[in-house]
Amino acid sequence: MSNKEPSKKKQLKNALVLTGVAFQMGATIYLFVLLGKWLDSTYNQGEKLYIIITTLAGVGVSLYLVIKQLNRLNS
Repeated sequence: MSNKEPSKKKQLKNALVLTGVAFQMGATIYLFVLLGKWLDSTYNQGEKLYIIITTLAGVGVSLYLVIKQLNRLNS
């Protein structure tokens, strides 16, 4: 086995980290959606402006976290 080939342990660790990333992404977006629903019910009568804004912010934050973790895996 050459030094360039990743070990089985490292491959398994990377797979588990990537699985965790998917759950983290879903949880982040879900929490931002809940925040948007609460903001809409509290401050906005009938419009869904806050839920749209917070959902997009949640997607942006989750993508940032995914890219940050992928960079950490590759280094």
